[in-house]
Amino acid sequence: MSVKFDQIKAREEALLCRTYGRYPVAVASGRGSRLYDLDGREYIDLLAGIAVTNLGHCREELAEVMAAQARKLVHVSNLFYQEEQLVLAEKLLATTGIFSKAFFCNSGAEANEGAIKLARRYMQRVRGRDAGEIVTLTQAFHGRTLATVAATGQPKFQDGFSPMPQGFTQVEWGNLDALKAAVNDKTAAVLIELIQGEGGVRPMPPEYAEAIAKLCRERGALLIVDEVQTGMGRTGKFWCFQHYNITPDIITSSKALANGLPMGAIMCNDEIAKGFVAGSHATTFGGGALLSAVAAKVVDIMNAEKLPQRAAEVGARAMDRFRAVGEKVPGAIAEVRGKGLLIGIVLTFPGKDVWQELIARGFICNLTQDVVIRLLPALTIDEADFETFAVALEEVLRKHKP
Repeated sequence: MSVKFDQIKAREEALLCRTYGRYPVAVASGRGSRLYDLDGREYIDLLAGIAVTNLGHCREELAEVMAAQARKLVHVSNLFYQEEQLVLAEKLLATTGIFSKAFFCNSGAEANEGAIKLARRYMQRVRGRDAGEIVTLTQAFHGRTLATVAATGQPKFQDGFSPMPQGFTQVEWGNLDALKAAVNDKTAAVLIELIQGEGGVRPMPPEYAEAIAKLCRERGALLIVDEVQTGMGRTGKFWCFQHYNITPDIITSSKALANGLPMGAIMCNDEIAKGFVAGSHATTFGGGALLSAVAAKVVDIMNAEKLPQRAAEVGARAMDRFRAVGEKVPGAIAEVRGKGLLIGIVLTFPGKDVWQELIARGFICNLTQDVVIRLLPALTIDEADFETFAVALEEVLRKHKP
């Protein structure tokens, strides 16, 4: 560590609440799939702000839109009509192929909490049913607000925050019988991730997803798909649900929606949207003019450059390359899994030392569930960066494999 790093670390400890386990890097700037620390050292960014900067850091076209919109209009209350919101809604809804209504907010947790509210209010005020229970799956992650922490199927995120809000039930991921036992006439919705990112990059088998959707239809519950991490082209289609033979009632989005600016969205059809009326849900900043203009440009670029398709192709080749690393270092890698550029390299042993050395070698990646090296790079990443990473990964695994 350098003097500059030590200084900024000391300032941070003096000024900020200790809520983050910081990586040993102080980022000064970024460009594309590169980050630079305070001492000018270059890193290959394989994390993209945890699936946020899908178009890379400091994309010039987005900077131009930000500057132009900031000179025109940044924010007014959502009590006013704003064309920027409508332009974004038209473009974003068109990517789903099934939805016709959107609500814009500021984050993934807000989007998920709003979706929970929408499902409950639709059931109670539109369908006239006394149904408010939300069923989720173990190892899920849906956010950090109290409601979304209650929905999250990982006790470590709930520690110290009791009492948890009521009305949430977790069932074992993959156990359809348990889900059937949990979903009843009091259930407003089943909330799922089609790939659990924080849960270890676990793709949901198609037959399981289809069985969940069928169960929701049979029991009259809504199906909410959390696309906060998996959406916006990350998995090789614009939305992960498009890989599956299912039709969600509601999906949520955030992270990559505005390529680093705080933006979230709830999307549904006209019928489900009846659950919200004027005054039933709101946000101060959500869908502001500047954010909406940038997000609309993000959608334009993703469509023009066919980035979901690129994610599918590049991600498939990258996963094959990492599997080859596993063959060269037998017993180190249990599995390489994911879709598109949401990739999990599952180790056979605790991965902290591997992850720390990869960071030290200049690769920004993530360790989740103790054994999964999670990669979430920009969808524009140069494939040569994966080769550089694969060579380093092989060396590090040879060094640290028990």
